[in-house]
Amino acid sequence: MKSFRPLILSFICTLATSLPVKAAEKIYFTYGPIDWSLRVSSLETFAKDGTINKDLGFYMGSIDSEQQAKFRELLVKRIDISPVMVSRFFNSAMGEDLLNRFGKGITIEGGINGKYALRAALVQAALDPEGLTVLNVLRKFPTNMQLQIDLIIGLVQEIDKVVNATEIYTDVMGKLSTEEAATDPPANFAQLPDIRKPGKLGFQKETFTLTDKSRDRTFYVILYKPKQWREGKTPVVVLSHGLASSPESFEDIAQHLASYGFVVAMPQHPGSDTKQAKALLEGYSREVFDLQEFINRPKDISYVIDELERRNQAEFGGRLDLENVGVGGHSFGGYTVLAVAGAVIDFDYLQKLCDRLYGGLNTSLLLQCQALKLPRQVYNFRDPRVKAVVAANPVNSGIFGEKGLSEIKIPVILISGNYDPATPAVFEQVRSFVWLNTPNKYLVLAEGQAHVDFSKIDGGITKTIDSIPNLTLPEPSLLKSYLNPTVLSFFEVYIANNPQYRPYLGSSYDVYLSENEHFKVYKISTTSEPGLIKAASEFRAKYGALAP
Repeated sequence: MKSFRPLILSFICTLATSLPVKAAEKIYFTYGPIDWSLRVSSLETFAKDGTINKDLGFYMGSIDSEQQAKFRELLVKRIDISPVMVSRFFNSAMGEDLLNRFGKGITIEGGINGKYALRAALVQAALDPEGLTVLNVLRKFPTNMQLQIDLIIGLVQEIDKVVNATEIYTDVMGKLSTEEAATDPPANFAQLPDIRKPGKLGFQKETFTLTDKSRDRTFYVILYKPKQWREGKTPVVVLSHGLASSPESFEDIAQHLASYGFVVAMPQHPGSDTKQAKALLEGYSREVFDLQEFINRPKDISYVIDELERRNQAEFGGRLDLENVGVGGHSFGGYTVLAVAGAVIDFDYLQKLCDRLYGGLNTSLLLQCQALKLPRQVYNFRDPRVKAVVAANPVNSGIFGEKGLSEIKIPVILISGNYDPATPAVFEQVRSFVWLNTPNKYLVLAEGQAHVDFSKIDGGITKTIDSIPNLTLPEPSLLKSYLNPTVLSFFEVYIANNPQYRPYLGSSYDVYLSENEHFKVYKISTTSEPGLIKAASEFRAKYGALAP
């Protein structure tokens, strides 16, 4: 930690010379021509002993005692997060984009975007012994704060709309999945092999390093292969990890696939992996990810397939089927594999989304909008050897849009979660499913899935998640029991051409998996697309279109 201290002191000195030293005394509420104000000291007194003075009483008169207690708790509730992490993130391009969006509603006097003042307050509050709390951020705000109430009301309304849309999406997926299951060919899954369990072929692991001289790019690859070869050609899958993640995050599913006879390669994506995240935190990089990752990631996938072709005869006896490769990816890896499948960046559509007032509600746009800094040209990453794609919680709808996604012609399965704050299903997977033109497409919803497995994240984040009231997450083992057979059956059918696994792709199998479970999994295919479109149309008629 000592190595961080000079960085922190340097950052504080920069703030001290570039921002007003006078702390906020008042919060102004601006709504059209009307201005109200509230002293920060009034909130401090209320937080300390519950006293509601005349200044605060103007706003609290219609709030009952229970709501007052919750508000008081909210003011002083501490978020345990590294101040270095806060300062580094909010000085990155993605962090500044987020601040710029919030700064439109949280301004300094005169209606000027408050992004710099807000950044200073967040960092200084995180550094303070009292920690990052709402009240401490208000204390540290370097000048009087002006809240644009019309924008904030609009934001609250849009958030409510997203919450309603997510609840409706979950209900609709349940109904459509049940209806589709009723039309599936009869199958007694209790009598069929349980593909949630590991296969009988075993697995072994190796790691090697590749250097693509044409890109001056070196990265490692984890390879899982079966201990015993399956009959015929060996199917190959390449898996792409998410932002600030690593190939190791896919080891569970890779081991599962390898035990059924697959060879699974998992490349590192330097510039958007855990090492890049560490470099940001330690001050060696200013960015969450390297902009060139939009280009390098899909090229990494193709380069790995090239390498397997070079090794096929000598190391695998020519067994590998490299003309029918499956690719899978999570989050930013979802973008990666959809690009390799043929999706094309639509800069014009992305620009429109990024310019929208409440576009930040789709948090994945913070990442996608960075692509606007790329040269505006056609990027074609389609690899014809790739024949099927699994995209879990993919970052994709804004950067590709309907036009870009319609270029995909191979089977695709999109996996979503209704607790996912990073790539919200109603913005990302639902839209993408409808926009895909390929006849073999599937949409999966795992209830309670929240983008990542929090059991594998550092204790600080886990502690924050645990502090959220009334939030219960499913056991990781349950989600794994949904994911592993879904991915296995999809790749068995579409790259191994194994019809014995087709019953597992039906909605009836998900009904079977979810039986007696609180958190269920639903799957629909092209058959249910009209029902999903109808539900979306009814939602827009009642609530209006979602902002982003």
